[in-house]
Amino acid sequence: MSDTEDTFISHLIEMRDRLLRAVLAVVIIFICLFPWAQDIYALLARPLLAALPKGGQMIATEITTPFFVPMKVTMMAAFLLALPWVFYQAWAFVAPGLYQHEKRLGVPLVIASVILFLTGMAFAYFLVFPLVFHFIVSVTPTGVAVMTDIGKYLDFVLTMFLAFGITFEVPIAVVLLVKMGMVSVAKLREIRPYVIVGAFVIGAIFTPPDVISQFMLATPLWILYELGIIVAAMISNPKPESDYSPMSDSDMDDEFDRIEAGQVDPASRKQD
Repeated sequence: MSDTEDTFISHLIEMRDRLLRAVLAVVIIFICLFPWAQDIYALLARPLLAALPKGGQMIATEITTPFFVPMKVTMMAAFLLALPWVFYQAWAFVAPGLYQHEKRLGVPLVIASVILFLTGMAFAYFLVFPLVFHFIVSVTPTGVAVMTDIGKYLDFVLTMFLAFGITFEVPIAVVLLVKMGMVSVAKLREIRPYVIVGAFVIGAIFTPPDVISQFMLATPLWILYELGIIVAAMISNPKPESDYSPMSDSDMDDEFDRIEAGQVDPASRKQD
């Protein structure tokens, strides 16, 4: 009982140390980026400012917003820059308890997850935001000035980043479901029509009420789902049914005779 308690406490201590290292990395990067907080927010706001009419600008409706919003954006940038180190700390904590084949699968999945999430954010920033903001400005009634609060804009941007980042994780989710045996590739192909409908429903929920942004979320989700099916089919490699054909009675008798004679190792036969 004492050994079990010591092991549990040692795991808690290691988890605390790993967490502190991850948080410390984010804080250090945030301190380094702090002098450029205003510039970082300006970079984030560029897609909207570029879409506004000449002389258009953003506003702050609260007293502390001009200070805290750039700080939040800088903290988000610091977390993204520290993400590889954060994931390394998480991996170093769980890796000792994994089997070798789980480690071989885990490292590529973690790396691919980070890359896909950042790709989803970049897709939203460089492609979705310009189209959505230009569309919103173009349908603004005459006499109405578009002046978005910087806090509301940050909330919108974070929601879109999260939606597109998670959407781009679909191939990882599909591969994991297949590798864990929870669903087969054939079943994934069978439910394709429902996934397509669900993709457009998700696009309608998490994007502004315009058709362009809905399609720009739903279409990648569908394409990435198909990509996940392709990758899952490639790495699963199920054995053909002929490999599982049962032995005939005579073959089984011959096999037992060889085992009794010491010509075949039963343990090696079991592995086959």
